[in-house]
Amino acid sequence: MLYDIVVHDNHGNEVALRTYQGKVLLIVNTATQCGLTPQYQQLQKLYDQYREQGLEVLDFPCNQFLEQAPGSDEDIHNFCTSNYQTAFPRFAKVQVNGSQTCPLYQYLKQVKPVDSVNSGTGPFLQKLKELDQVFPGSEIKWNFTKFLIDREGNVVKRYAPNIDPEELKQDIEALL
Repeated sequence: MLYDIVVHDNHGNEVALRTYQGKVLLIVNTATQCGLTPQYQQLQKLYDQYREQGLEVLDFPCNQFLEQAPGSDEDIHNFCTSNYQTAFPRFAKVQVNGSQTCPLYQYLKQVKPVDSVNSGTGPFLQKLKELDQVFPGSEIKWNFTKFLIDREGNVVKRYAPNIDPEELKQDIEALL
C-alpha cells in the first residue's frame, strides 16, 4: 500500500507517505537540466491553484536519465526555488529504474505499468517510443513521468513525460 512506504525528504529526514493520506497526490520524477525542466513552472501553478482543495505535488529528483539532475539535494532545491519558485515538497534523489529502484517507484510501476501518452508524432514522442526498447515494459522512460493518486491512495493514472502538467487539470479536479 502506498501509505506504508517511507521516503526521505531533501534534508534526509524520513517521511511516511501516510502523512499525505486524504490528499490527492501528483508524484513526479524530475530533473533540473532536462528539456522538460520548465514543467516545474506548470507543476507550481497546479499546486498554487489546487493546494487548498487538497492537492500535493511530490517532487522526486532522479539523475538516471543522462545525469540531468546533477548536484546535491540542496543544490536541486535551491535551483528549483530560485528559478521556478517551487513551494511543493521535494524529496531526496531517487532511482526509478534498475536494481536500486526506490520502494515508491517499485510500487508505482507495479500498479500502473503503462504511461498514457498523448497522441501525436513529434520528435519527443518518437524518442519516448524508442526509449521503450532501452527501458522496456513498466520502466520509467524519462524525467517528468507523473503519477496521479486519489485521496484513498489509489494510483489512478500514469502520464508520460511529454504530457504537460496543465493537461492534468480535468483529472485532478475529478479527484478533488
